Amino acid sequence: MTESNTLLLGTNKGLLTFCKDADGWHLAQEAHRAIPVSYAAADPRTGVQWACLDHGHWGRKLHRSKDGGTNWEEVPSPYYPEGAELKAETPATVSYLWCITPGGLDQPNRLYVGTEPGGLFQSDDGGQSFQLVESLWNHPSRPDNWFGGGRDLPGLCSIAVDPRDSQHIIIGVSVGGIYETRDGGKTWEGRNKGLLAKYLPNPHVEYGHDPHFMVMSPSNPDVLWQQNHCGVFRSTDSGKNWVEISQPGGPVYFGFAIAVDAQDENVAWVVPAVSDEYRVAVDQALCVCRTDDGGKTWTAFREGLPQRGCYDLVYRHALDINGDHLAFGTTTGNLFISDDRGESWTSLSSTLPPILSVRFA
Repeated sequence: MTESNTLLLGTNKGLLTFCKDADGWHLAQEAHRAIPVSYAAADPRTGVQWACLDHGHWGRKLHRSKDGGTNWEEVPSPYYPEGAELKAETPATVSYLWCITPGGLDQPNRLYVGTEPGGLFQSDDGGQSFQLVESLWNHPSRPDNWFGGGRDLPGLCSIAVDPRDSQHIIIGVSVGGIYETRDGGKTWEGRNKGLLAKYLPNPHVEYGHDPHFMVMSPSNPDVLWQQNHCGVFRSTDSGKNWVEISQPGGPVYFGFAIAVDAQDENVAWVVPAVSDEYRVAVDQALCVCRTDDGGKTWTAFREGLPQRGCYDLVYRHALDINGDHLAFGTTTGNLFISDDRGESWTSLSSTLPPILSVRFA
């Protein structure tokens, strides 16, 4: 893997681009000043950068840059078609843009956008237009089993496209669950066996689970990882069965972000928080935990991270990996990077706005 020297940060006050040169990392560009950027990433197929904006009063906007972030243009944002209903007599409208994900290498113009209230949108013209994937929206489980948790409405926050087969896609809805299609989105099946929904009367329900973030292992796409509201889980059969791999006695249990090594399906990282009730660093000390054996054991790394009076939380898209390098940002505006697989960390800034997403470009 080629080392990336660019970090795209979606923050509450705009898109910040950090670049690495001979003198180290530094803030190189700023875009969409003072506007919340819920997610920003670059399409590895084309280099086009994408930014999902949350204007509040002006609504959700989608922007792209074809010149490395120097210039940006607005493209039509996804919208629900007439007749789409959140529930009976309540029209569905896009209230948040959670993520944007490229299609397969054999689909150079395919893009997916995950939205709140749970819709998956697809573009086949490079983002000039988007259409709702109605087969997922109309899945019979949605009306009674998708609901808000930390936010008022469900959010489609995870999209994984199998690099071996672009027709094979797995998505995560918070709160709703994991769904899989093997025919390019014509049909979908729930993939939640083994997950726990401890906030429901029956924690073993088929639907209504809360995957905070799910990722597919690049080296073996049958292996999936998720940081769930109710623990950390792993599947080795494309989500047909999940096994909880939380750490007995902590700290690995509650959190939002998870990252997986590109070369080893057994290696992953999480950034723990106390619980759903106390969304702050465990013991007011920030740590990053890594497993090297598929979740059987975890090691906490703390070198370079604040260990006193720390209230940092890492959101679901605010941890990323590139080779042996990891980076994450926090709700208190701290940005950290590691060059040794998370064993030690360097602070790039402690004065940024709350960080919503971190992605190597």
